[in-house]
Amino acid sequence: MKNIKNLFLITLISLAVTSCFKDEDDIIVSETEKTEEINDFVWKAMNSWYNWQDLVPDLADSKADDNSTYQAYLNQYSSPENLFNSLIYQTDVVDRFSWFIEDYIEQEQAFQGISKSFGLRFQGVQINTEGDVIIYVRHVADDSPASAANINRGDIINAINGTVLTTTTYNTAINGLYQDDVTLSFVSENAGTLTAIEDKTITSAVISENPVYLTKVFSDIDGKKVGYLVYNAFRSSYNDELNDAFGFFKDQNISELVLDLRLNGGGSVETSVYLASMIYANANTERFAELIFNSKQQDENDYYNFANTLNVYNSDSERTGTQTINRLSTLNQVYILTSGNTASASEMIINGLAPYMPVKLIGTTTYGKNVGSITLYDSPSSDYLNQSTANSSHLNALQPIVFQIYNKNGDSDYADGFIPNLAEIKESDYWNVTLPFGDENEAILKTALDDIRGISGRSTVTKQGDFKLLKTPLTGNKFENEMYINSDFISR
Repeated sequence: MKNIKNLFLITLISLAVTSCFKDEDDIIVSETEKTEEINDFVWKAMNSWYNWQDLVPDLADSKADDNSTYQAYLNQYSSPENLFNSLIYQTDVVDRFSWFIEDYIEQEQAFQGISKSFGLRFQGVQINTEGDVIIYVRHVADDSPASAANINRGDIINAINGTVLTTTTYNTAINGLYQDDVTLSFVSENAGTLTAIEDKTITSAVISENPVYLTKVFSDIDGKKVGYLVYNAFRSSYNDELNDAFGFFKDQNISELVLDLRLNGGGSVETSVYLASMIYANANTERFAELIFNSKQQDENDYYNFANTLNVYNSDSERTGTQTINRLSTLNQVYILTSGNTASASEMIINGLAPYMPVKLIGTTTYGKNVGSITLYDSPSSDYLNQSTANSSHLNALQPIVFQIYNKNGDSDYADGFIPNLAEIKESDYWNVTLPFGDENEAILKTALDDIRGISGRSTVTKQGDFKLLKTPLTGNKFENEMYINSDFISR
C-alpha cells in the first residue's frame, strides 16, 4: 500500500514532499491506535471475566485507576495476543486452556466441526528400544481426504514426507500432518518387523465432521442388548443427530450402554447436559452441574439441571427448533471408554452422572479439565458477550476460562483427570492389532462387553507389549479440549 501511495505522489509532482511524510505518519498512527484499542478490550474483558482475575496482579482493578499509567502499560505490548498471554495465570501449570482468537467467525465454525484438515486422528508410539517410532491411525472422519484415500483406523505409518520416524525425527516430522499436503508411508508389522506397503499423498480440505460417528447394538451379550456409541465431540449443531442415536437405542430396548469418549475432547456444556439427560433414566429437573464464576461475576453463578427437551441448532449456531429428549429408561449404569484425550465436557458427563448412577471407566486416565470458557468480543456495552455489537474493525476475540464446574455433590476435584475404575488399558499397547470401532474384539470395547458378561473387568485380548506413548496433539486446534458456554447461559 505504501509503494502505491508513493507512486501516486511522484506522479502528482505539484504535491509537497511533506505531504508524503504526513500521510505515512497517519498510517502508522492508525495501526498503533488500532492495537491500543484492541489491547484495551483484552485487558478490560479479562479483568471482568477471567476465572483467576484476583490472582493476576496485572488484572487488579487499580491498574486502570490512572489513565496515563494504564495507557503506558498497554503500550508495552506490540500485539493484543502478547498482552493476553501475559495475563494468563500460571501458563501450562494451572491455565493450560485459555487462548486468543484471531478470527472468531472461523473459531465458531471450528466449534461446530467445520475446519480444514485431513480428517485424520493418530497416535505416536515408540515400538522398540532402538528408537523406532510409528503412528497408528486412531480415527478417520467420514467424507474426508483421509477416507477418500482409503486410510482406515489401525493403519500404520512409519514415515512422513519421506522422513522415517524415530525418537530423533518425530517431533519435527509430525508437523507435516498440519500442513496442506502430506505424504504418508504405510507399513505392515509382523513379529516386530515393518514391511513397506505404499505411500499416499493427501491434501487437506474443509470438512464438516458429524461427531456421532457410530451407533450400534450388540443383540446378545449374555442375553442382554448393549448399545454402543462412538461420540467424538459435543457439537451443538448435531444435537438432533445425538438424539436420533438414543431414539434408536430406545427402539432397540437396550439394557446396557457403552459410551466411547476416547476421542472426545469436549465442547458445548449444554450438549453435555442433553447427553446426560438421555442416559439417566430418572432424570427430570434434578441438578446436573453448577457453574461458579469469579468474584466479579457472582451473579452469573447458575445451575444446569437435567433436561426434557433440547435445542436444535444449525451450523451457524442459530436455534432452529426443539425436540423431546429420547431418554433411556432401562439403564442402571453406564460404561465409558476413556483416554488422555477424553476432556472437558466429556469429563463433565462422568462427574455429573456419578451421584446418580454407577459410571464404569475403562481405558486410561482422562485429560483433567474441570473449568470452561466463553467467547468474549470487543463489545464493551454488553460486558463483552454480544457478537452483534462487536467492534467491526477487527475479528479478534478471547476464549478465556471463566468458570469452574461442580456436580450435584459439589465435587470438582479432577484437575488431574479421572482414573479408570474398572480397568486401565492403553490402546497404544495394541497398536499393531488396532481393530475398527464396534468390533467386538477391539481391546477396550471387549473389556466392557466382558464385564457385562460377568467376566472379570480386565482385557481378555492378548497384550502386544509395553510400548512408549509419544505426546501427540489430537489436532492442531486448542478447542478440541474445550468446554464452553454461549451467551444464552448468561442471559437466561
